[in-house]
Amino acid sequence: MGEQEQTADEVVRYERRGPVAIVTMNRPRYRNAQNSRMTYALDAAFYRAAEDGEVRVVVLAGEGEHFSAGHDIGTPERDAHLPYERRAGLWWDHTDKQGADSRYARESEVYLGMCRRWRELPKPVIASVQGACVAGGLMLAWICDLIVASEDAFFADPVVRMGIPGVEYFAHPWAMPPRIAKEFLYTGDRMSAERAYQVGMVNRVVPRAELADATMELAERIARMPRFGLALTKRAVNQAEDLQGMHAGMDSVFGLHHLAHAHNAETGGGDALGGMDARSMRDSARADTASGGKGASGGTAGADAADGKAGS
Repeated sequence: MGEQEQTADEVVRYERRGPVAIVTMNRPRYRNAQNSRMTYALDAAFYRAAEDGEVRVVVLAGEGEHFSAGHDIGTPERDAHLPYERRAGLWWDHTDKQGADSRYARESEVYLGMCRRWRELPKPVIASVQGACVAGGLMLAWICDLIVASEDAFFADPVVRMGIPGVEYFAHPWAMPPRIAKEFLYTGDRMSAERAYQVGMVNRVVPRAELADATMELAERIARMPRFGLALTKRAVNQAEDLQGMHAGMDSVFGLHHLAHAHNAETGGGDALGGMDARSMRDSARADTASGGKGASGGTAGADAADGKAGS
């Protein structure tokens, strides 16, 4: 039997089924767009799974039709202006600062900092992805060790439309071959689950109805391995990625990301998103679809499923 704690307004659910902890994003009305409240709730859930000696493997899932449509730049519950206790770094509180001083501090904490820390959780983490995995949603999938995707899942990073070189946790050249990563970013097209499997970004693709069971079956199989052996193996592969430049590369691109925000603000009357909002991002993607935009990524451009809730 699973152990589950939940309240009606909980933005992240935590459940343990034997040796597997299931962490579920629970904002389905907004396609699990990530506001600060959800981000800190995810952090608490990952801490809980790390500290629980009975947990061997963690599954990260999204309630509803979509895994995650990205960072929250357009819902009524957007809370980027609110202070939260620093958990991922020592940057100061952003809420009483302005401009780059504020944005850099916040994104160092809730985006790059959180994702890097979650990647180092010393237990295997499996993403269970359906529907949209867009922009900030990619960051959550990419911190996981394995990705199981449903056949209807798709992946996209459309933030180049804002003049910004990809999301803050810039794992693109490590999650897929560099030329595929460039096309992925240059076009903003969707990448289908099958194409993601072909380029090595996804481990398994299964029918939507089988996603939860297939993910749990894999998690339970891995959970039978020695706990410490799994932790050391995860550390070994992560270290190999970092020796290939992943950590330093992310630092470099994070600076470019904020240069783009600052340029947008300086040339666009203070708008750091380059004149784009959630709706215009969606409409721009739809226009590409209408004009027949397709790419080797294996799918048409578009962000209909995100319904204007994805962002940088």
